[in-house]
Order: sequence, then C-alpha cells, then structure tokens
Amino acid sequence: MVKNKKEISTLTKAEMEIMNTLWDAAGPMSTHAIIEKYPEPKPAYSTVATFMKILTNKEFVSFQKGNEGDKTFYFYPLITRVEYTRKFMNQVKSTFFGGSVKSLISFFAKEEKLSDEDLKEILSFIKS
Repeated sequence: MVKNKKEISTLTKAEMEIMNTLWDAAGPMSTHAIIEKYPEPKPAYSTVATFMKILTNKEFVSFQKGNEGDKTFYFYPLITRVEYTRKFMNQVKSTFFGGSVKSLISFFAKEEKLSDEDLKEILSFIKS
C-alpha cells in the first residue's frame, strides 16, 4: 500500500484515467493493454509509459515482469479506488472545511442544489 503519509499525492486527470483502468482490470496490465482501453484517438505508447513511471514513483502502482523470456512489465495498483477516494476526501475536508464533515456536506447540498428527493435519500444513507 501507499506509504503512511498524512497527505496523499493527488492524481492528475490523465493519471486518474490510467488508475481507473487499472482499478477496473481483473489483474495486472501491460502498457499496450492499458492503451487498448482508451477510446480513439488512443494516446502514444510513450505517453502512457511516462505516466506509468510517474505513477510508480508516486507509489500508486507497481509492476511485475512477465514470465521468462517476456520483457513486458505488468502494472497493478498499490491503493484501491476506495482508499484513494477516502484519503482525497479527507484532504478536501481538512483543507477547505476545517475538518468538518458538516461543513463539507452543507457546501455540496447548497452548491449542487439538491432536490428534496436527493436530500431524503442522503438522509436515509446517514441514518442507516
């Protein structure tokens, strides 16, 4: 797992796309397999390879080499989507809302202009 840091590195949009692909995968993926998951126009191999190096350095992913004779690297996540989301949202809560869940929820309730039905659904989640 990612090192115990108070704050987690955040993912860029491009890094998040790759992480979502890895999180959705059944197992480790090669750079070519990751590219195959992209819609057209697909990114260049070198672009994805650079992002894989960045994600490895940030300790979001690791890799394993293929079987004997296979020089391919197969990447896999070191953090789950839920773990990343939890840590990211805790940073948002701390940075923008003074650590207050109430303030965070209040902000989104007001800014998103939630319907009465949405609010009832959220309340039922909270109560359960």
